[in-house]
Amino acid sequence: MFRFFERLTKPFPEQEPAQPPQGIYQFCRHYTKGMEKPLIAMSLVTALLAMIEVSLFGFMGNTVDWLTHYQPEEFFEQEWPTLLMLGGLMVIILPTLIWLHSNLTHQSLLGNYPMSIRWKAHRYLLKQSVGFYQNDFAGRVATKVMQTSLAVRETVMKLLDVLLYIVIYFISALFLLAMAHYWLMLVMIVWLIGYSLIQYYFIPRLKRISAQQADARSTMTGRIVDSYSNIATVKLFAHTDSEANYARESMDGFLKTVYRQMRLVTLLSFCVQALNYSLVFVTALVAIYLWTQQQVTPGETAIAISLALRLNGMSQWIMWEISSLFENIGAVADGIGTLSQPREVVDKTDAKPLQVTQGQINFNKVHFHYGKASGVLEDFNLSIKPGEKIGLVGKSGAGKSTLVNLLLRFYDVEKGNICIDGQMISQVNQESLRSQIGMVTQDTSLLHRSVRENILYGKPEASEEELWQAIHLAEADEFIKDLEDPHGNRGLDAQVGERGVKLSGGQRQRIAIARVLLKDAPILVLDEATSALDSEVEAAIQSSLECLMEGKTVIAIAHRLSTIAAMDRLVVLDQGQIVEQGSHAELLKTGGVYAQLWAHQTGGFLGD
Repeated sequence: MFRFFERLTKPFPEQEPAQPPQGIYQFCRHYTKGMEKPLIAMSLVTALLAMIEVSLFGFMGNTVDWLTHYQPEEFFEQEWPTLLMLGGLMVIILPTLIWLHSNLTHQSLLGNYPMSIRWKAHRYLLKQSVGFYQNDFAGRVATKVMQTSLAVRETVMKLLDVLLYIVIYFISALFLLAMAHYWLMLVMIVWLIGYSLIQYYFIPRLKRISAQQADARSTMTGRIVDSYSNIATVKLFAHTDSEANYARESMDGFLKTVYRQMRLVTLLSFCVQALNYSLVFVTALVAIYLWTQQQVTPGETAIAISLALRLNGMSQWIMWEISSLFENIGAVADGIGTLSQPREVVDKTDAKPLQVTQGQINFNKVHFHYGKASGVLEDFNLSIKPGEKIGLVGKSGAGKSTLVNLLLRFYDVEKGNICIDGQMISQVNQESLRSQIGMVTQDTSLLHRSVRENILYGKPEASEEELWQAIHLAEADEFIKDLEDPHGNRGLDAQVGERGVKLSGGQRQRIAIARVLLKDAPILVLDEATSALDSEVEAAIQSSLECLMEGKTVIAIAHRLSTIAAMDRLVVLDQGQIVEQGSHAELLKTGGVYAQLWAHQTGGFLGD
């Protein structure tokens, strides 16, 4: 039975996620696709339960009238059909409806609904550009995904379950009172108007402060996670106290929103309670007066007072439910700003996989400036032959890493194009493009998983033999065998920690090289690939890198010029332009920028 209801909704929908819309209604509607039938069924059951509950007050009134009208010996004889029908309602129908409502709510929706939102949002964000993640805390983005998924669920379910129950309950109650006497209905209507005015005043203010609170909470979480993620840097610079104060600023900002929220809640609670006690008093007064005038029966008087007492209790629950609703709406509005951002780098509708046959790369009149006024690259041209190995040389900010980022399509060029074997990379599928490029970076970041999983990231379907061959070529087999994590996992199964913090820089770099060796892509990018290695290890794996580069088109970036001096061609960049190019020997003869850089690195800067 439980599994039937659990399978009514899919926690991991298969369709490709699209950009969520900006409006709150449209945003919630977007993430509710696939959940409509259980939500509608839940709403219908809720409406039935509300009507049945109010009808029970009518039965209570009838009971009071029966007790004043019948003699004990004739009561069961006259009313047994009504009692039998009521018994069926109470013992069979109501429990069945409650069972159905509970299964729809708990099995079909409470778990699967927010999970489907997380799944869609996570898949959409995974395809956001690198720039998106550079502009925000990773922890803050993750918090938005988690809290927005719950906020959407609560918003939709409260509207279709709680608020529908309240509306049906009030309509049924007004109808029941109107059948007794219109004055009793008017008392209820006046109370309802007053209650609505109180909500109208306080709820928008609570909504605004809830949105501010959600943003303050995610900022606070982001700062805390940022400190934890960079704990080595924090300790290295002895900034424990300053980091605590940095987090305290955001905590203090969050606490201020809590204070403002609680002040509003206190005032709201006082106003509602004062109105509720007035409702009970006035309803009792009017009902007793009408009874003295013989315009209502004792049973109808009991109905009116009972409903007033019931609403007195319900109104507190309603107040918190409405406050919670608008708090969740505020959290949804806050999350929209992050989750609905358009992707900056998007595949064309008809994008095809990249086919690399030779590995020729052409930068044709490329313009790019990271959104700044002045360009990093202006009318840039560079042609790399199939199988050619080039080294990019230049000062920091010359444009070396920008070229690599554009080749990988982490950003799209503003003008011009980049082609691989005659195919514009803007016209091909991003995943296929990056699958054809292997890259080893200076700041190697490993996943918080096992060594095996990190290396197999290059080729998940690789055999054990291929895996160990890559490890051996990267000179990583010795230290991997000695690894052990706190959970007792050893060797390839040892966990490397967040971003690989449990390994030394050289160990991380060799695992990264093994990963790229296993990937064996036709185009290779080396961005300070051996910078974290000591001279002995670098010399040991130099032959492995030469093997890795064999038959591939290679782009290598290195500040240590000795590591790229043997490349087929060196391209010297300055302010986004090529100022020199040629072999190591040719550039030394010209006595230009490269020759000066070489002289500095080989001791010329020490004096004649």
